[in-house]
Amino acid sequence: MNSLTIELPMDGLPALAELPANFADEMRFFLALKLFEQGRISSGKAGRLSGMGRVEFLLASSRAGVPVVDLSQDEMTDEFAP
Repeated sequence: MNSLTIELPMDGLPALAELPANFADEMRFFLALKLFEQGRISSGKAGRLSGMGRVEFLLASSRAGVPVVDLSQDEMTDEFAP
């Protein structure tokens, strides 16, 4: 596995006592979520980046308020037409 190190100023983060034990996991999820939201990566890639399966990532994205489907009104009508 490759890794990426990001240097961040500590005063820009919550106090160490406030950081959850799974902070790195949260940051991977939020990075994947933002890249997915911008359309830069697929949900499958976002799931892998965040350490989740695709469906798990999509469910977590929805809970985070990020739409998992981006269809126009015409596309919606076509998709759900009898």
